[in-house]
Amino acid sequence: MKVRSFVLVAALAIATAAGAAPVLAPPAELGPDVQPYIQHAAGKIAIQHLRIIDGTGAAPIEDATLLIDGPKIGAILPAGSVVPDGYKTLDGTGETALPGLVGMHNHLFYLQRPNLDAQGRSEQPIIIPQMTFSAPRLYLANGVTTMRTTGSVETYTDLALKREIDAGHLVGPHLDVTGPYLEGAGAFFIQNHIITSPDDARKEVAFWADQGVNSFKAYMNISRAELGAAIKEAHRRGLKVTGHLCSVTYPEAVALGIDNLEHGFFVNTQLDPGKQPDKCSDTVGDPTIEKMTPGSPEANALIKLLVDHHVAVTSTLPVFEQSVPLHAPLQARQMDVLTPQAKESYLYLRNLIAGRAGTPRAEKAALGYKNDLGLERQFVAAGGLLIAGPDPTGNGGVIPGFGDQREVELLVEAGFLPVEAVKIATMNGATYLGLADRIGSIAPGKNADLFIVSGNPAAKISDIENVITVFKDGVGYDSVKLLLSVKGRFGQY
Repeated sequence: MKVRSFVLVAALAIATAAGAAPVLAPPAELGPDVQPYIQHAAGKIAIQHLRIIDGTGAAPIEDATLLIDGPKIGAILPAGSVVPDGYKTLDGTGETALPGLVGMHNHLFYLQRPNLDAQGRSEQPIIIPQMTFSAPRLYLANGVTTMRTTGSVETYTDLALKREIDAGHLVGPHLDVTGPYLEGAGAFFIQNHIITSPDDARKEVAFWADQGVNSFKAYMNISRAELGAAIKEAHRRGLKVTGHLCSVTYPEAVALGIDNLEHGFFVNTQLDPGKQPDKCSDTVGDPTIEKMTPGSPEANALIKLLVDHHVAVTSTLPVFEQSVPLHAPLQARQMDVLTPQAKESYLYLRNLIAGRAGTPRAEKAALGYKNDLGLERQFVAAGGLLIAGPDPTGNGGVIPGFGDQREVELLVEAGFLPVEAVKIATMNGATYLGLADRIGSIAPGKNADLFIVSGNPAAKISDIENVITVFKDGVGYDSVKLLLSVKGRFGQY
């Protein structure tokens, strides 16, 4: 590590609001650990005969020439235009450019259940090791150029990783580092700090804001008073709070001023029978999503409340499709990056779910999944800000980067047009982060954060998986080399 660069980045973090380094740091000189993965150095690059899905929801631009001027997008030229002098020319025939994905429910860890067996039994404690080496490479290789960690376990590690990426020492996306989970008693993993009072919640937010985190996430067992205190302190410092809730219902969280709710409409507990104030129901929201059909009075009232209070909702469809037997595809490209142990655990869990096909439990899971798809469409139609992320935790069917692509595919399954799904996964996330003037779409003057795929995702959304090159700050990274560098490693480090 170069001490001078580390000090400069640390000084930048101290100088910014609330002690946090900006999500989009200025481009830095790239070090020797990054160089092997660079396909195109920053400079003047022209990609001809390229299809562009620009992230605004508009129809694709066909046969365009995209000019990249160092870290910025220079211009989008129409078909037949002459490339200006001084540009390195690339042929984009048969290829499509998309804005870099803005992952809004992403993680840098991998949940593990010790001694998991084929019957789904495991031993305590559930532990969550960091994937500080493999996860950033997987994200970038698959087109994610900006991401929110959406709940950290090793927050100091995440902050250090951000500093090293920003300084050009390590490969990875731009990071919005979320503080440790704001959680009360009952956390299912052992590394969590337990919030014990509203004052404790306030102090937790204040401490981590001073350390430089960019945002916060409340979790399943926090009380209303504790959540309210956390939100108030975060807002005082200009930071936002999201939540994967259970003890607090969606309407209660809205009343407290929350900025964002995770997991679509799956984890709202407001209609769960016997729901007690400040207690996570044993049914963790299943009865609510089963009853809250799109267009129902309950759904209409909740969506109006969310839209009126400008509360964003994060769609995390990949993690929930896992509960519907055989809905998620089994892909060799994903299995290749897992350790043997992680692959075995995933296949055990996948087989258990598959064995439930045709049972009432599976039918309820399918109903809840169908309802959420419709509620997400209804929310967007009502003017709500839907953002996207996969939630890659401890299921090998949801892996960093691959899961972000799958989220876009599932938004199309939900009924959005491919260009609308891309907008949700790019421009909408940038809008929530307050960065839409710099990232989220392909437009002159914006950061050159984008990726190139073979094929046409506007016609066949699964072509979003065919990544060739990922540009971040105008530097083109080789997707294949990044993936090969973590083959068999995800789940290890």
